Amino acid sequence: MLGWAGHDTPGQAEDPTPRGADSGAEFITPETQAAIDRGLAFLARVQLDDGSFSDRFSGASVGIAALAGLAMMAGGHQPGRGRYGRTVSRVVDYLLSAASNGSGLLGGADGPAGPRRGANQPPMYSHGFGCLFLAEVCGMLPDPARQKKVKGVLEQAIAYTVEARNREGGWRYDKTPAVADVSVTVAQMMALRAAKNAGLFVRKNVVDGGVEFIRGCQNPDGGFSYFKGQWPGGGSAFARSAAAIVGLYSAGIYSGREIDRGLRYLQQFVPGQQFAARVIPADHYFYGQYYAALAMWTAGGDYWTQWFPAIRDELLNKARSGGWADPNGSAYATAMSLIILQLPNNYLPILQK
Repeated sequence: MLGWAGHDTPGQAEDPTPRGADSGAEFITPETQAAIDRGLAFLARVQLDDGSFSDRFSGASVGIAALAGLAMMAGGHQPGRGRYGRTVSRVVDYLLSAASNGSGLLGGADGPAGPRRGANQPPMYSHGFGCLFLAEVCGMLPDPARQKKVKGVLEQAIAYTVEARNREGGWRYDKTPAVADVSVTVAQMMALRAAKNAGLFVRKNVVDGGVEFIRGCQNPDGGFSYFKGQWPGGGSAFARSAAAIVGLYSAGIYSGREIDRGLRYLQQFVPGQQFAARVIPADHYFYGQYYAALAMWTAGGDYWTQWFPAIRDELLNKARSGGWADPNGSAYATAMSLIILQLPNNYLPILQK
C-alpha cells in the first residue's frame, strides 16, 4: 500500500494505516471496461520496436514508457503474463537500455540516444517515473537473471535519486538544483516508496527531507505552491496540491492537519460539477487528475466514492479513437487515464490495500 511503514517524520506521529475504503470495483461499469480495453489496445499498438512510445509532441521518453507500463500492470498484465505481458516486457527492455550509460540516471540528458531523448520531459521527471515502474515490476520477472539485472539497475537509479536532491531536501528537473519544486519531489518520493517496497534500503533522513520540503509548500488555504516559501510559484493550484498529498502519503503520513486541509482544498475541484467552487485549468489536466485519483484512492471513504465516479465519467467523455489526447502526447494521456480508471482493480503494488 502507499506509505512508509514504521517511518517517523519530524513534528507529527505517523498514522500507520491509510483510511479504510472499499475499492469501488463496482464502479468499473461495462462501458468503463470497454474504454479500458480500447485504451490498452491503443498503447500496445503505438509501442515502438525498442519498447518506447513516440508521438508528434513528446518524442520517445522513459517517463512515458514507464507510465504506459504501469497502465498495463494496473490491468493485471505483467512480464510473461496477460494479454499485454509482452508489451510490459518491452517497456522493461527500454528502461534497461536507458540505464546503459552507467550514470544511474534513467534517460534524460544521459539517455540511450544522447542529448535528452524525449526533450520535452525534463530528466528527473522521466527518472522518477522510470524508477517507479522498475520498482513495481521488480519481483515479477520469471527469469532470475533478468530479475537480478532489473534490481541492479533500480539500485543504481535510486542511488542517483538520493544524490540528486538539493539542500532543501527536494528535487527539480536536474541534479542538485538550487531550488526544488513540489512536482518533481513527489515523483521521487513515490519512487523511493516503491523501491523500499521492492526491498531496497532508503535512508530515513532522505524521506524526512522530502516530507519537510512538501510541508513547507503548503499555503494557508490548504493547497500547495510550486516552490517552498511561495517563491516564485505563488498560490495554490489543483495539480501540484494533489501531487503533494500523494507525496505525504508516500512517506506514510495519512492523517493530520496538512492532509485534512489538502483534501478539503481538492474537494473544490470534483470533476463534472457544473457549479464547482473552482475550475480546473486545462494545463496539466491528466497529470492533476492522476495524482488526485491516487490521493482519493488512499484517503478512501467518501473522498473516493465521490471522486472516482466523477472522474470516471469525465474521462469516458474525453476518450477519442481508442485513447485520450493531450498536448504532451496521446500515449501519455492514455496511460494516465488508464491508471486512474483501473485503480479499483487494486493491482499496482504501491497502491494495494
